[in-house]
Amino acid sequence: MERLKGIGVSSGRVVGQALVAIQRTQVIRFPVAPGRVARELAALERSRTRSRGQLQQIRDRIAQRKGKELAAIFDAQLLLLDDPLLVGRAAAIVAEERVNAEWAVERALDEVAEVFSDIADPYLHERKGDLQDVAGRVRMNIRGEKGGARDLFRDLEAPCVLVADELAPSVVAQLDWNRIRGFATDAGSRTYHTAILARSLGVTAVVGLRDVSRRIPPGASVLIDGDSGDVVIDPDPALRLEAEAAAPRARAQQPRPVAAAGPVRTRDGVAIALLANIERSDDVAAALDSGAEGIGLYRSEFLLAGGPPDLAGEDEQYEEYRRAVVQMAPRPVTIRTFDIDERQLARPLVDSALDARWFPQGERAGHAGLRGIRFGLAHPAIFKTQLRALLRAAAHGPLRILFPFVSSVQDVRAARVLLAEALGELGAPGIAGGTPAAGVMIEVPSAAFTASTLARETDFFTIGTNDLIQYTLAVDRTDERVSDRYEPLHPAVLRLLRQVRRGAVRRGIPVSVCGEVATDPVLLPLLVGCGFTEFSMTPGALPMARHVVQETNAAEMARIAARVLTLETVDEIEHYLLEAVDHQSVYDGARR
Repeated sequence: MERLKGIGVSSGRVVGQALVAIQRTQVIRFPVAPGRVARELAALERSRTRSRGQLQQIRDRIAQRKGKELAAIFDAQLLLLDDPLLVGRAAAIVAEERVNAEWAVERALDEVAEVFSDIADPYLHERKGDLQDVAGRVRMNIRGEKGGARDLFRDLEAPCVLVADELAPSVVAQLDWNRIRGFATDAGSRTYHTAILARSLGVTAVVGLRDVSRRIPPGASVLIDGDSGDVVIDPDPALRLEAEAAAPRARAQQPRPVAAAGPVRTRDGVAIALLANIERSDDVAAALDSGAEGIGLYRSEFLLAGGPPDLAGEDEQYEEYRRAVVQMAPRPVTIRTFDIDERQLARPLVDSALDARWFPQGERAGHAGLRGIRFGLAHPAIFKTQLRALLRAAAHGPLRILFPFVSSVQDVRAARVLLAEALGELGAPGIAGGTPAAGVMIEVPSAAFTASTLARETDFFTIGTNDLIQYTLAVDRTDERVSDRYEPLHPAVLRLLRQVRRGAVRRGIPVSVCGEVATDPVLLPLLVGCGFTEFSMTPGALPMARHVVQETNAAEMARIAARVLTLETVDEIEHYLLEAVDHQSVYDGARR
């Protein structure tokens, strides 16, 4: 038995098997029961088969359009996919250690990559990138099969506790706390936003343990005491029995956020629209099940499946967009044009450009180059192919087109010219084009500062808060050296958000907030107080966001927001808001 000391932030005493989540790699490791090892092995093999089909398809398309020499890149990747050193080794780890397949692939990748790093031959050393691409694709297909965070844990044997290096509120909001009794994290304090959400949920939590995610192996028996701040590894039978007896009483007191159809209102009657972020048409069902009133962000770049964008045909794109629109109708679907950069052409397979979660931070390139709308305007043939597909899909329901990474009015005007040209090209028999609204994503300071001007050129705004915060504060939140400076409550960020909303209101166009801030238990009510009434987030977070909105008094939060916008530092703002959490009636319901 080993006892660790942290900061108890949400009371209760629980015990269970440890799930270990490492945010840095976005891979969760957890034990699987002996009877479910075969299921993990089957998922791994299905992922290998699916990955092989994707790579073969990309190889054949590149050979047809670009030549066999470039296509040969994928011959090497296909060989790596079948090499026992990677997937075969991952299967052995699943069988021997009885852990989930995704974590086993991560482990196998680390082992093989270390061998590649020690090779002096430049050609062989370069193959390390191909290895990471293949492993990323296999993990992506495993994760895609299992769905979101809530679905990932559906087969867990309760009771469990979550051990992590850190937990974002957006992750906490998606988890099924009927299966997971509590959590312990390396990072955090009592004023940690995740801690506030844990208290509102009645979930036992201890934070600030520094290295708990490295010290506790997956599957270990762990007791978490949110009152004393103790975390006990392998507690003795007496402690375990005491915690087991207390757990049913604690669970009975927890609120049960559930999905519900229709609009949600604050306690004083303000209507708030909650929409979903998705990555493919297959995600629409989950969005509807979670009570989404529409799709606020469809990330179309995931349609590329790691291939270069000029290989995504118009008909293929049209069918995918049409499926999403038809399934969600009559609710709106907002589809963002490809948010990729020039690396997508320089390197045929760049899952890192599509989803940097699969790759080590040190190997990620910057994201402020020829990206988003800049990429589209620089490659008009690719851009217009997508626009034609979107226009055709708009004939089947309410579709909106969203231009990413806009930094100037010139960007919008140039994009609209190409949109008009694409519409004019839909004159072939049997092809009907819709006339969707076209909006811009506000995610760089230049766009936020010129919101009033941009609003005259566009039909709606979507604020991409993750990037806007990053670029405003010059902070890469994946860089551990400065990630603590990524502050959504920074006065500059809050004032920019206010400026964007004012620009939209003056021109009478709608504005929505997209990103992790919408699932934060402090920021969501604050943004409601700032006058925002539309939010878009991952489907799994929608029930919790609904719960938070229903317990918010918009008028009280407007008064609080007015005061917050006069404060000068993040510390002052957090202190003031936390007093509101503890004392203002707007949060009384969340604590019940």
